[in-house]
Amino acid sequence: MITGTTRLYAIVADPITQVRTPEVLNNFFAANGHDGVLVPMHVAANDLADVVNGLRHMKNLGGFIVTVPHKTALAALCDELGGAARSVGAVNAVRREADGRLVGEMFDGTGFVSGLKSQGHDPAGKRVLLLGSGGAAGAIAYALAQAGVGHLTIANRTLSKAHAIISKVQAHFPDARLDAAAADPAGFDMVVNATSLGMREDDALPIDTQLLQPHQVVAEIIMKPEFTALLQQAQQRGCTIHMGRHMLDQQARLMAEFMHGSAF
Repeated sequence: MITGTTRLYAIVADPITQVRTPEVLNNFFAANGHDGVLVPMHVAANDLADVVNGLRHMKNLGGFIVTVPHKTALAALCDELGGAARSVGAVNAVRREADGRLVGEMFDGTGFVSGLKSQGHDPAGKRVLLLGSGGAAGAIAYALAQAGVGHLTIANRTLSKAHAIISKVQAHFPDARLDAAAADPAGFDMVVNATSLGMREDDALPIDTQLLQPHQVVAEIIMKPEFTALLQQAQQRGCTIHMGRHMLDQQARLMAEFMHGSAF
């Protein structure tokens, strides 16, 4: 039941139809007796600053979640950033303070690594290929280094973006072994798709799946469709697959409590 006292939250994305966050967070609010509701907002990049300025002035807004393609741009629109957000230059959750100030933080990395561990895939000591160099990829790279990954290779069409992530991560973890290379999965224990490729039916695959080997774990961060073309083909190759929903399931409480301002 939505009333005049209901606390509002949002998720901002473009496109928006693929997001699972409203289902997860609204169930979480209900289970914890919180009078709040999270709604999807379809916002194009050119309109992001205007929309964020409007959200800043909504006094009954607790905060909002940020996803593709706005995570990096939104960091520049916040008044304050938490530690993880500062280190990767991107946010995926924003809390609105009572005075209208916006505080951003990044939970993609901690949520993703926690999701891996929850399914028995500890990245410590492993060779990992990370596909992409957006906000989510940067956060995941940071969290993988923090978790003790053995060797992390970041693959992106523009290698300068991959090197930029490496520089930021190594500033915090100077002993971490990181490099940038082509998207070739040969020799890795785990392949992580942190790009948006897979959201649409006509998307290209992020790697040549014929190069995958049965011993590898292939992980997604895409929530919907849950069973992407990459995961389908990886499973056909005998790989162990890891769904994107595990990341969201693990970070849901973190984001909810951050926007709420306290534990439930």
